[in-house]
Amino acid sequence: MKRGVLTLVGIVLGANIAMTQTKLSDAEVAMVAVVANQIDISYAEIAKKKARNQEVKKFAETMLSDHNSVLGLAGDLAKKLGVTPKENSVSKSLLEQAEKIEKSLNSKRGKDFDSFYIDNEVAYHEAVIAAVEDLLIPETENKELRDLLKTAVPIFKTHLAHAKSVQAKVSK
Repeated sequence: MKRGVLTLVGIVLGANIAMTQTKLSDAEVAMVAVVANQIDISYAEIAKKKARNQEVKKFAETMLSDHNSVLGLAGDLAKKLGVTPKENSVSKSLLEQAEKIEKSLNSKRGKDFDSFYIDNEVAYHEAVIAAVEDLLIPETENKELRDLLKTAVPIFKTHLAHAKSVQAKVSK
């Protein structure tokens, strides 16, 4: 595993541990979901500017579009339910660690950037899928919020498959 991917795995494992030690309210689950989407949007914005490989650029554009759509759905549901996402230790930890990944992304160029970005996306989507399925969905009490999270999982799995496909091309 590359250093960035190891860092990301550590981030997610730390967040998973924090989540299992503290019962999250629906407002806190919503915040974790929002933050996870925002993080991938920020990575994609960097990739859109810096990527050299066209497949990587197309992947980043897909991430921007899809994760913004998921955020829109989440925002609409939050308004409907009268839920305001609530900051918590997990969301704070994710944001702190995302800053480190963003610094690494910003420090790389050319093929190194493309490889780091797509490797990170594979690891990130694997971790997010696990967190949503194993932690966020079980923690969520509101059926509509839980259903939204369940709806997002196949989207994230499609992203993962796409990222792995691009990764195979970039690593050649």
